[in-house]
Amino acid sequence: MSLMDVHLSVMDIPAAVAATRPYRVGFVLIDGFPLLSYASAMEPLRACNLLAGQTLYELQHLAIEGESSYSSSGAHVSATMPLDESAELDLVLVMAGGDPSAIDSPVLNRWLRLQAGRPVLVGGVSGGPMILARAGIMEGRRMTVHWEHAQALAQVSSKLIIERSLYVRDRDRLTCAGGTAALDMMHALITEQHGPVLAGEISEWFVQTDIRPAELAQRATIAERYGVDNGAVLLSIEAMENHLADPLELSQLASLADLGARQLNRLFQQQLGTSVVQFYRQLRLQKANELLKSTPWSVENIALATGFANGAHLSRRFTQFHGLSPRSVRRGEAGGQGAAEWTGKR
Repeated sequence: MSLMDVHLSVMDIPAAVAATRPYRVGFVLIDGFPLLSYASAMEPLRACNLLAGQTLYELQHLAIEGESSYSSSGAHVSATMPLDESAELDLVLVMAGGDPSAIDSPVLNRWLRLQAGRPVLVGGVSGGPMILARAGIMEGRRMTVHWEHAQALAQVSSKLIIERSLYVRDRDRLTCAGGTAALDMMHALITEQHGPVLAGEISEWFVQTDIRPAELAQRATIAERYGVDNGAVLLSIEAMENHLADPLELSQLASLADLGARQLNRLFQQQLGTSVVQFYRQLRLQKANELLKSTPWSVENIALATGFANGAHLSRRFTQFHGLSPRSVRRGEAGGQGAAEWTGKR
C-alpha cells in the first residue's frame, strides 16, 4: 500500500511541509493530568527545537474550560489556544489521569470528532486514550492505555482492540500508556520526522540511553525476538512495527536507517535470511493472525488494520504464508505455519 493511499500516515505529513512551517502539536490537558506523562511527551519536542536551532515543533496547550489546566500535583499550565474549530494542528495529544472514565464533556467529544475528520494525528496519553474511546473515534483502531485503566476501557466498546504496549500507532491514531513511555513514543516520532541522529541527541540530552520499542510491555526486545544485533536492522524493524496499517516503502526504511535500499536488503538477508519486503509482509500477516483470533472484525477491516489493499488481498497472502485461510483460523482449525510466530530464518 502506497503512502499516497487514503490511509496515509499523518505522522509523515511533515516531510511535505517541513520547509514551510513547524509541525503543530496541541496538548489537551484534562484537570488532574499526570505531570510526568505530559513532561515526557512535551520536553523532547522542546529539546528538539533547542538542539536543532530552529522551531521544528510548535507547541500549543488547550483546556476544556477556563484559561489553564492543573496537573495531579497542582501545577497549572496556561492555555495558549482555544478548544474550538479554529484550531489548526497536526498532532493532538489528550492528557488525562485520575479517573478518565468520569470525564464526560460534550464540548471536548465534539472537538475530538472534528479533529478525527481532519488530516490530524489524534492521540491520547495515560488515561487520554479512554477519552478518545468515549468520544467514539477509536473503533477499528489498535490502541493502548495505562494498565490502571485497561479494564474500564474494555467496557467502553466491544469493538476496541486494546494492547498492553508502551504505545501503539495505528494510522491516524496514537495512544500511549503514559509515564516515561511517552519519551519512547516521542523518540520514534522525532526519528521518523527528523532522523535518528537528532533523535539520538535528544535522548542523550535526557539521559535516555535505552530506547524501548513500542511493544516492550508485552514482549521481549526486538534484538531478543529476532536474534539480530545490527543497529540499522533493529531501527528498520521498529519502524515496521509502528507502521503496520500504513506500510513504509523500502526507500523510506532505507533512508531512516541512513543506508541504500540494496545495503539494507543485504543486511536483512545476512541477519534474518529474508528480504526487507518479505519480512515486513510477515510482520503484518502475524498481526492479522492475532486479530483474527482476538477480535470479531471482518477480514476487510483486518486488511485495513494490517496494510493490505482489501480482504481478498489479505486472504491470498495469509493463506500462502500461514497455510490456512482467514476463515479457517476463525473456525479454530489447526495446522499451517500460523501455529508458531516467525522469529528467525525460514
